[in-house]
Amino acid sequence: MGTSSGPVVETSDLRKEYPTRRGTRVAVAGLDLAVEAGGVHGFLGPNGSGKTTTIRMLLGLARATSGTMRLFGEPVPERLPHVVGRVGAVVESPKFSPNISGRRNLLLLSRSIGAPDTRADAAIETVGLTGRDGDRYKTYSLGMKQRLAIAATLLKDPALLILDEPTNGLDPAGIREVRDTIRALGEAGTTVLLSSHILDELGDLCHSLTILELGKVMEHGPLDQIRARHASGQTVSARVAEGVEALQGQLEKIELVTNPRVEGDSVHFDLPGGDPELAKVSRALHDAGLTVLELHPVKGEISHIYFKATKGEVQ
Repeated sequence: MGTSSGPVVETSDLRKEYPTRRGTRVAVAGLDLAVEAGGVHGFLGPNGSGKTTTIRMLLGLARATSGTMRLFGEPVPERLPHVVGRVGAVVESPKFSPNISGRRNLLLLSRSIGAPDTRADAAIETVGLTGRDGDRYKTYSLGMKQRLAIAATLLKDPALLILDEPTNGLDPAGIREVRDTIRALGEAGTTVLLSSHILDELGDLCHSLTILELGKVMEHGPLDQIRARHASGQTVSARVAEGVEALQGQLEKIELVTNPRVEGDSVHFDLPGGDPELAKVSRALHDAGLTVLELHPVKGEISHIYFKATKGEVQ
């Protein structure tokens, strides 16, 4: 792995504008970003918040309107040819041959960049495809195809891996497989820049986090520090026998409660007053005729941080 004396990824006052029929659309508005070496850095925001545009500018696929960018301390795009060999990226689905095996696909790619065959075997093991690498690519599940795409980026043994929405379109099993792969890479020392619009996908993966909203940074820093900054009050998870609609409707009537939102078969909400108000909420739900099955604090929930950082203005 390569090393860097400063941030692996750094942008300063980065801006990207697109001309439209109505004038100018600002996709990225003065982005200041610093990703330190090692671990997983979450790049979080709704679709249209500027994540993919930023990644494309870093990789030389789009031109910045203004501002500066650096990878491993080198200015890009000017010095991109000098550092691109240390960067792996899955920005869109790579083109693999469907009728040959996953391993054969990787061998062809590794030989095309002058990497030894052993690099393909190591990549297969890293992403957990050992035992299925001999199967034809067209028989792979979506999760396996995404893991093979990540394996392809590892052929260069990159110090920085950039993943743009890597779990899009995957079923729960595929999501779990890709998450496990990303976690293992971060723990092994690779710097992973992980873009996602799925709020709580990043909670158990990331060491640091940047939250974007409409091209602007709303929150940035090590995850434990961000959690500490948003520690006032608490997020609570509730579940009742009558279902999420009845629960959410009742929570919206309770003055103590803010931002109730459905999370699976539960409703999460913010309680600015913390524990002392929890009993009052429980009593109010009981008085409304609801059967409370669960009512407990959620620690470190990323969606709680996100809603506070953006004041709930989610697209």
